[in-house]
Amino acid sequence: MKSIKRTHYCGEVTEAEVGQTVVVGGFVNRVRDKGGLIFIDLRDITGIVQLVFDETTERGIFERAASVKSEYVLMASGELRTRESIKADMATGKVEIIVKDLQILSKSAPLPYDIHGEKKANEELRLKHRSLDLRNAELQKNLILRHNLAKATRDYFYANRFFEIETPMFIKSTPEGARDFLVPSRLHAGKFYALPQSPQIYKQLLMISGFDRYIQLARCFRDEDNRADRQPEFTQIDLEMSFVDVDDVLEILEGFVKHVMREVMDVEILEPIPRLTYDEAVAKYGTDKPDTRYDMEIADITALVKPTEFAVFADAESVRGITAKGGAELLTRKEIDKLIEFAKGIGAKGLSYIRWIEDKPGCSFAKFVSEEKLMEICAALGCEKGDVAIIAADKTKEVFRILGAMRTNLADKLNLIKNTEVYNYLWITEMPFFEYNDESGEWDAMHHPFTMPHDDCLQYLDTGEYGKVYAKAYDLVLNGVELCSGSIRITDFELQERMFKALRLTKEEIEAKFGFLIDAYKFAAPPHGGAGIGLDRLAMLLCGAKSLRDVTAFPKTKDASELMSGSPSEVDEKQLKELHIEITGK
Repeated sequence: MKSIKRTHYCGEVTEAEVGQTVVVGGFVNRVRDKGGLIFIDLRDITGIVQLVFDETTERGIFERAASVKSEYVLMASGELRTRESIKADMATGKVEIIVKDLQILSKSAPLPYDIHGEKKANEELRLKHRSLDLRNAELQKNLILRHNLAKATRDYFYANRFFEIETPMFIKSTPEGARDFLVPSRLHAGKFYALPQSPQIYKQLLMISGFDRYIQLARCFRDEDNRADRQPEFTQIDLEMSFVDVDDVLEILEGFVKHVMREVMDVEILEPIPRLTYDEAVAKYGTDKPDTRYDMEIADITALVKPTEFAVFADAESVRGITAKGGAELLTRKEIDKLIEFAKGIGAKGLSYIRWIEDKPGCSFAKFVSEEKLMEICAALGCEKGDVAIIAADKTKEVFRILGAMRTNLADKLNLIKNTEVYNYLWITEMPFFEYNDESGEWDAMHHPFTMPHDDCLQYLDTGEYGKVYAKAYDLVLNGVELCSGSIRITDFELQERMFKALRLTKEEIEAKFGFLIDAYKFAAPPHGGAGIGLDRLAMLLCGAKSLRDVTAFPKTKDASELMSGSPSEVDEKQLKELHIEITGK
């Protein structure tokens, strides 16, 4: 068969070609040897087709087929015919190939685990043999979706006059946010490059250069602890636009979301995407990235319960609650105790609750309130017979944080998300420019120091009321996961100096970290803004996957190791000497 070339992919043979000779190649998915009849399911990236060897098969070829094992690589030629027993759950389930010629191209050693089994092997074993794991149909489907997402992204932005421009991978370290990955320079002893956490500064320089609209599927690197939706290296759909304000950027991004959902998922989303300000989102849901596929909004009962004799309420800055509709049957006292322990585990002092399962509601603070007052509290919380209300009392910021986490926990316990194929996008706008650092007692930038504040907030820069300064910044959230973060940038040199001053940056620090950008702004810049969209996170959500590792070809573990290749690894002394590095304290 050396001169024979593949004519069809396994998953693409159809009834239209019945009677024709076809040539397919792929991996052996399964072998069924019935004695005088052998069936081999042959698999490639498009799907599976059944090969048949029977009494009409040449003896040498039949014996060759009998020697085949799982995951061997074969090339087979034969006549396509209609199957007697149709397999409706397989794309090629109406046809099969009567093999006339068979070649074993490569034999597989015994597999370390069942790569197609319903019960998955432990993740460490799968990652160690990642090339095998990637033969699994589910992972292949995920990576193909990711490919289609990347293609749809480029198609959309190209059609909207964006230029795809690559920015450097070896850049100057400007420590902020996550830790940089550092790369030692051989030619410049004692100096280091950093791998980009994002192309932020370079895309702003491109706007100053006059390119007007920039796009890049940029590789980004952050040296931080991993989790399910985080990897040390990831891909960001990075964009920037000139002569725009917030609504212009959001409009182009909404068009992108609509295009991607239609082209990749065959789903039409409702427009416009709803918007909440940061303060509205936190007040309603306890978080700036709420999942709006279910309700359970936070209700403020501070004024109502302050006069009570219950010290937990009376002494708190804020008292608020959420109500789990219909949750009284599932949320027994034992389950509520578990919720309270969960809350304490994330820093809460405790929780109060109302559980209404009898004719009258019961609560954990009954001896401190009258029946009449309890009914008023229930009414304020929207708590009725059959419901459970969870109440937190503390500083306002803490109450929001605790109830936001409790809302997610309850949604999981009560299985509130019945349909996983619902895609609720949400804009979060008017983000605070500063966030207070409890450890240092100082105000830090919530995003980056080049974010444009709203005009009516500039007065607070001079008075030091930094908590009142809001930025022209925005996030895009999908089903409770932040997908996108962006802002309009500061282009006024004097305003930028005021922001640096508010962030306590000295002239020396400014020059060392951002000098080349500041110098560029001195020669005029158009108004501009943009965003970075997590391509990996978006792919994860569209696939319905639980982890970024399920949409990344060769992912890292929680400790940033790549088990298949053994990265990171030690290097020899010669390489270290060339880089002017000595390892100490191993």
